[in-house]
Amino acid sequence: MCDNNGFSEATLTSQNFSTAALEPSWNHWRTRGLALPAGVDNWLLDPGSLTRRVQAACHGRFRVRLLHQGWGRPLYSETRLLGLRRGEFAIVREVELLCEEIPWVFARSLIPASSLRGRARRLAHLGEKPLGALLFADPNLRRGATQIARLLPRHPLYGAATGHLKVKPRELWGRRSLFFYAGKPLLVNEIFLPDIPRSDART
Repeated sequence: MCDNNGFSEATLTSQNFSTAALEPSWNHWRTRGLALPAGVDNWLLDPGSLTRRVQAACHGRFRVRLLHQGWGRPLYSETRLLGLRRGEFAIVREVELLCEEIPWVFARSLIPASSLRGRARRLAHLGEKPLGALLFADPNLRRGATQIARLLPRHPLYGAATGHLKVKPRELWGRRSLFFYAGKPLLVNEIFLPDIPRSDART
């Protein structure tokens, strides 16, 4: 259901944002000793555009499915990473990256209200256009902190990412990156789903 601004209610409600207890342990992506799953590690550690890489692996049979977009409170760790005040709202955009209509990636992006200025205002009106294509087309894009985490069924992000799955995996792996587009911060979570190829999908 969409509101008067064309946004729908985000999957993770404000009830999920009051505590950090249910969040996974996020680690810097260059941390030594992380036991990353074989076949997913090359996706997690790729510093390039995930959208571009999935498009290449799909040989053109790629699209973005918009699940939800609306104003919401970021999770506790997201608030800290974005430098927001506690209780401050952001646009929460949740999509799936599909290959031949099969979801490979669940992506959750957070755009603070203070970031929606100047050229960055277009970020609020992407619809089913891939965010990554817009970000990596900007030669002035800056990538800040990138972190990796293992997601378990008790984590809200796990529930949001697996809502469509009939069989739930025991765990998922994901990464999140802080970007600065037109000088404004936004946070992108990318959760890798069970159907993503486990071999190096570069073409």
